[in-house]
Amino acid sequence: MKDEELARAIEAVLLVAVEPVPASLLAELFEEPVERVELTCRSLADLYKEQGRGFILAEIAGGFRYQTHPELAQYVERFANRDVSHRLSTAALETLAIVAYRQPVSRVQISALRGVNVDGVVRLLEQRGYISPVGKLDAPGQAVLYGTTDLFLERLGLATLDDLPAVEDFLPGPEVAAEMEGRLRPGGSLPEAGS
Repeated sequence: MKDEELARAIEAVLLVAVEPVPASLLAELFEEPVERVELTCRSLADLYKEQGRGFILAEIAGGFRYQTHPELAQYVERFANRDVSHRLSTAALETLAIVAYRQPVSRVQISALRGVNVDGVVRLLEQRGYISPVGKLDAPGQAVLYGTTDLFLERLGLATLDDLPAVEDFLPGPEVAAEMEGRLRPGGSLPEAGS
C-alpha cells in the first residue's frame, strides 16, 4: 500500500470511529506493520497541526482519534448546547410530563409514577435545561425536588404553566374506560383484528 493510500485509509476509518482505534487494529485492517501505521498517524497529526485545522489527530487511551482543536472549544460548546437534533425519547417525554404536571416532584416520586428508575432520564432533562432543582423535600433524606424551566416553556410556546392542556384532555371518557375494563376481564371480548 502506498503512503498516500495508507494515510487516506487511516483517515477514513478514524473518521467513523467513536473511540480511539489502536494502531495494532489499524495495522491488521490494512495488513501493514504497526510501526508504519503509527508513523503515518503521527505524520497526519503533524500535518493537521501545521495547517492549523479545526481538528487534531490525538493519540489517547492507547489509540488514535479525531478531536476538535482545544483552542476552538468555546465554539464547539456553543454548538453542542443548541439542541441540534435533540429529540427526546418516549421515556424522557413521559418524565418531563410528570415533572410539568406534578412539580415540584422528586426522582423517587417520578420513579413511582413511571414504574422504572428515572435517574438517567432526569439527568438528561437537567443537562438539556428543561428541568432544574427547585428545592428539597421536607422529610428525612431531603430529596431534591424538580420543576420545569423557562426553556421548557419556550420550547412548548407557553407563557406560563397554566397554559398546559388539562390532563383530563388526554384521558379516555368513562364509557371508553368501562369498555376497556370489560375487555380485560376474563370472558370479556377482545377487539377483533382491524378494529
